[in-house]
Parts: sequence; C-alpha cells; structure tokens
Amino acid sequence: MPDYDAVVIGAGHNGLTAATVMARGGMRVLCLEKNHFIGGMATTTELARGFRFELAGSIQFPIPNEIFADLGFDSCPIYEPEVQSVSIGTAQEPPLFLHSDPIRLLEHLSEELGFEAVSGMAEVAGWAQAPARAIGRMDVRTPPKSLDAMLACAGDEEEREAIRVALFGSVMDVVDRYLPDRVKHAQVRSMLAFLAVNSTYRGPYSPGSALCLAFALASPGDATMSKVRGGIGTMSDHLLGLFEQHGGELRRHVKVARIVTGGDRVEGVGLGDGEVVTAPVVVSNLDPTATFTQLLEADSLPEAFRRRVGAIDHRAAYFQMHFALSGLPEYAPPYEALNHGDSRHNVTFFGTAEDMQRDFEGCVRGLVPEVPSFNLSVPSLRDPDLAPPGKHVASSFAFYAPVGGTKAEQAGRRDAMAQRIVARITAAAPNFPDLVERQFAYPAHTYELMFGCTGGDFTHGLLQPEFMGPFRPGPRGWPDAPVPLEGLYLCGAGCHGGPGITFIPGYNCGYAVLESAGSSAR
Repeated sequence: MPDYDAVVIGAGHNGLTAATVMARGGMRVLCLEKNHFIGGMATTTELARGFRFELAGSIQFPIPNEIFADLGFDSCPIYEPEVQSVSIGTAQEPPLFLHSDPIRLLEHLSEELGFEAVSGMAEVAGWAQAPARAIGRMDVRTPPKSLDAMLACAGDEEEREAIRVALFGSVMDVVDRYLPDRVKHAQVRSMLAFLAVNSTYRGPYSPGSALCLAFALASPGDATMSKVRGGIGTMSDHLLGLFEQHGGELRRHVKVARIVTGGDRVEGVGLGDGEVVTAPVVVSNLDPTATFTQLLEADSLPEAFRRRVGAIDHRAAYFQMHFALSGLPEYAPPYEALNHGDSRHNVTFFGTAEDMQRDFEGCVRGLVPEVPSFNLSVPSLRDPDLAPPGKHVASSFAFYAPVGGTKAEQAGRRDAMAQRIVARITAAAPNFPDLVERQFAYPAHTYELMFGCTGGDFTHGLLQPEFMGPFRPGPRGWPDAPVPLEGLYLCGAGCHGGPGITFIPGYNCGYAVLESAGSSAR
C-alpha cells in the first residue's frame, strides 16, 4: 500500500490547482513545498517587517470561465482597476492612461494621440485573435494543435496571414502595420513592444517575438487583467483551503531530492533528509528542465527525450526590485497628474521600441541598459494592509538584464541595473530616494534559487514559437515525445497553457491524472 495516491512537487499556484482537482476527485494527495510560503510565483510574502510583497506575479490574468466557476474564484476579492497602468515615455510627453473602461480608454487615446491610434490599437487586438486561437491560449483540457491544425483554424486568408506572422515575424511587423508613426504613436508602440518581449529572449524587431503579443492580448470573452486584494497570494491561499477541505495534505520546508523510479514507472519521491514517500503518481510543478535533469538520473531517459528537454530556452533577461517606502512618490511636471487619486499604482517607464531592440542586442553582449524599460507598481495604494500605516510597498519589473557570467559580473550588473532603475524613477519623482527604507534587487538567477525554476525563468520555457503550441508539453509530455515514465506528470507553467496566473496547466494536469485513474471529479 503506497503512502499516498499522488505526490505533488511544489505548492505553486499550478501545483495547488492540480492537487486540489485530484483530492476533490477522491485521491489521497500530498503536496510538498520547499519554502515556508505557498503559491510559488503567485505569492504574497513579507520581505521586511510589516511590508508584504507580491514577490513575482502580480496580475490576475483572464481565467477561463470553466476554471473560474469550478474552483470557486468568485469568492476571491478580485477587482478591475479603474486605470490598468500609466505609461511614461522618454520624450517628456504627458502620461498615457490605460483605462479599464474601453469607452474611457478610446476617448483618452483619441484626445492624446488621435483617432489613428485608437483604430490601430483595435486592429492590433483584432490581429491577435487568430494566433491566440491557433495556439489554444485559453483552451481547457484540450491538447495543443499541430501546426497544420493551427493554420486550419483560420477563418480566412487574413487570419492565416496573422498566424504566419505570429509564428515567423516580429512584434514590430504587427505594430508597424497598424501604428506606423514612430513619433506620434511612440508610447503605444512601446507598450505593445514591452508586453510582447518580456517573456522572451528577443527584441521587438527580432523574428519570433510576435507570437507572445498574441498570447498576452488573448482573453476569454470580456475578461481583463485584474488585481486581487491582499495580493496575488490570496488566490493561492484560496486553493490551499480547497485542497485541505478535500483531505489534501501540505508539508512545507520539504525539499524533494529525487523522483524514485522502478523500471519504467515512478514509485514516489526521495526527500532531502533521506525519507522516501511512496505513490504511484508524481506530479511536478517544476519546469520540465528541472524535473528531468535534477530529479531523475539522466540514463533513465531516452537520449532523444533528453535532447528535447535540453533545447528549452530559459534565458530570462528580467530584473525585479522591491521597495519598502515611507510614503508615496510625488511626480514632477509633466507627470503631476499622477499625484491625484490612485493613478500612480502602476506606472510604466518605457523607451521606444527601437531603444528596446538596442537594449536587447546589448544584453546579448552582457551590457546593462543605460535607461532600462520597466514598470513601478505601488499596490498598497489600493491595498493598504500590505504595508504598515502610512507606508507603502512598491515593486518593479525591468528588462533587459544580461544573463550568465561570473558571480562578480552578475553582482556588478545587479548593482548597475538597480541604480539605473532608481535614477529613472527619481527623474520623474524626485522624492523617491528619500522614501526608500529598504530595497531588494533580484536578477533572474536569484529567483532560480528562490523558486527552483531553471535560469529564474518564470515562464518555465520562454514564449517563443519554438516552445509554444505543439512544442510545449502537456501533462504527459509532447505529442511526439511522451514522458517515458508511467505515473509522472507535469503541471507547471512549462506546460501547454503556459505562464500567466490562469491555473490552466495545473487544472489540465489534475484532470489528466483523474482520467488516467478512471476517476471523475465530485
């Protein structure tokens, strides 16, 4: 008699989702987490006394209706901000407000940029629909389409061309078509460029960057990007409650050292302290690379399968900062409008798309951007319980931070990147340095240590065409390269469904296990 019916490695949001689905289906499930907190990159964690941060993910991506209803997320305090973000360019132009209300957004864009910008944005959104449908961006419990099937899902030649551009073109191939004015449309062009490349190792003019734009713009119905009171970790806490309600067991501070196998199937996991937990099903919330290269013996896998895993790109060029602040940044002209209401809760500082391309090319050569592109969010502006009274938490996500190098080189790049981010914030909000009580600078490799994701890659496999659609594995591997061990499943963001806090990969995996076991959810 095994100890459990299934063991889940990692209590990230997808791991908890898979664990919850299996436990609700009647399985005895143990979830193991090496950290003291749950949620993985969908967590809200205290870094300084009284200051709680959304450590990595902070945006609630649109959730497919099926998952939203099935997992009871309507009980979570999800809300749509009145202003999603405010964009600041490099030419001292007035800030651009991205209102959640489409009518207000269209009115604002028309006033600031003219009707051409409004129609261009609408056409970019329209362009994204066919590629998003082709890669199954919001599909639930459905395997990825083959390349032929991706093209066949187009309704006409225009949609087929959109899919071809998404697969082989750059994001600027799309943006230049619909928003060609590099001066007048600079802020919108920058926003779309950053949106497309921040999950890739590409510049906005690099072939292969367009598909991530379709991925980012996809939405089921009228759902939009949202926020969660208490931070994104509230969603993970909700899942943990469901998991435990259905008899699931979570153990924290437990590191899995290996997956135990016998012949061609799994038998459980071995822990760092030598304990072995037996189960006929092991579900890994780690990325495929970490799962197959760190937890299994190389010779237990076929060579062709090892090569498939080894080809996954994890060059994560992002940089995260967190700040404990004694007050709010005060923006100077021409950005003083941000000081009213809660508009400064999420401000993006962008260079032009051309600047970003140069930054990417410099990143490849190990150079830190002179003027990085990044966002600065202050979630405590709307969620004051995240910080002590009168104080605030702020976080920044930046691009392009060079990857690799020696420890000394990494430390120097970290410090330079942090200084340049703070300098650019200070140029717009001069009081910012005086507000900083604590700051934390996290290059991607820091997140590798923290979360166990290869290269610190939060996508578990970059969102480039060579690792999307049929090239991204499902719970049991790729269509032409299934996992060669019975009972071993994948549930993380490296699976079809991909990154973004949508819970799709974990949900797919949980049901795949139940279906294999001949069970059905209650």
